[in-house]
Amino acid sequence: MSTKQIAIDGPAGAGKSTIARMVADRLGFIYIDTGAMYRAAALYLLRGNIDPADERASAAAVAGADIRLVNENGNQKILLNGEDVTGQIRTQEVGAAASLSSRYRAVREKLTGLQREIAEKENVVMDGRDIGTTVLPDAQLKIYLTADASVRAKRRYDQLAAKGTAGLSPDEIEAEIRARDRQDMERKNSPLRKAEDAVLVDSSDLSIDEVCAAILKEYQKVCR
Repeated sequence: MSTKQIAIDGPAGAGKSTIARMVADRLGFIYIDTGAMYRAAALYLLRGNIDPADERASAAAVAGADIRLVNENGNQKILLNGEDVTGQIRTQEVGAAASLSSRYRAVREKLTGLQREIAEKENVVMDGRDIGTTVLPDAQLKIYLTADASVRAKRRYDQLAAKGTAGLSPDEIEAEIRARDRQDMERKNSPLRKAEDAVLVDSSDLSIDEVCAAILKEYQKVCR
């Protein structure tokens, strides 16, 4: 393996994207937002009037989607068939569609292939649910980043409250997070689980800087 690969997996709300971006920035690596890629696939389905609950139709349609991540002036953009859709994939509708379509084997295989192509050419930090177990099983460093569900719920509530969009209570958000955890861990294709050789990092009582420092310390151990 000529490139360096760091895989960060973990449940929803553990802070994977924030930490992965920070680690990538510190090391000068490319950050790969796999969640954005699944959202782009979902947007493609919605634009084609494909029901994301229909596995067969979704699998057939996504085969024709060209989904790419590009970095311009330090900013990552997601391209769908050459169009910049970075600002269009964060809607609730697209998120709901992605939750459905991302469970399908054909969809996951399509995007896994694209993610591996990037990792074969660039030094990457990639986060998701199955990076260390499926996408990059030979990554030099695998991290399983987690936090207590109540802590993840509080963080999410504070984020939404800061934006003035906290429509749910912390308890309601925690219930949603626990349900998402069960869905991710029990899904048939590429379920969320800690890779055997992954380092467990619990961020419940750690700051963002402390989590980043812990991961960089682990990187130095394996990639000196």
